[in-house]
Amino acid sequence: MKELHLISTGNQSIGTFVQISSLVHSYVDYIHVREKHRSAKEIGIIVEKLLKAGVPAQKVVVNDRVDVAVVYGVGGVQLAHHSLSPRRVKERFPFLHVGRSVHTFAEAKQAENEGADYVIFGHIYETNCKDGMKPRGLASLRQLTCNVHIPVIAIGGIKPMHVRDVFMAGATGIAVMSTVFYADHPLSIVQLYREQMGENTWTF
Repeated sequence: MKELHLISTGNQSIGTFVQISSLVHSYVDYIHVREKHRSAKEIGIIVEKLLKAGVPAQKVVVNDRVDVAVVYGVGGVQLAHHSLSPRRVKERFPFLHVGRSVHTFAEAKQAENEGADYVIFGHIYETNCKDGMKPRGLASLRQLTCNVHIPVIAIGGIKPMHVRDVFMAGATGIAVMSTVFYADHPLSIVQLYREQMGENTWTF
């Protein structure tokens, strides 16, 4: 099953993020609350609003804040290099789906060894979120997916036209931010991603 992850930009209002998420959630697998500048209380408010807007709890992933994820009973937590280790989190909260954001092969192997359920790897293509930083590209993605045994979610500048190539490189899923959340018609864009993720649209 190919996964589509949406990640908040951290630059939009809570209302905008929740409104778009409520509109598109039926077409995506996970919605990540990635709001580094907000307090645990504010993140909790966002989660409450998502749930109230009809987003299923199992689709909500909280970035870094294990405490918020556990308190609100959501599906998972996304850890960064500065976060708690996946092993520690899984030991205490085995019901949580735990991801780890990685940027190198070594980090991905470490995450796998520490019990992460999946990794998010990028950036694959050029993106304004990583302005001036060289993308890691499909070759790095392919090397990673061939050498780790947990799912790899690709992120970074992935547009609908890139979907086939990313999955052919071995990714289990893709994660997108601004392409959806800054779109004039977010639902149409999400539907286009999902359409491109269907193998019956690929030709060899």
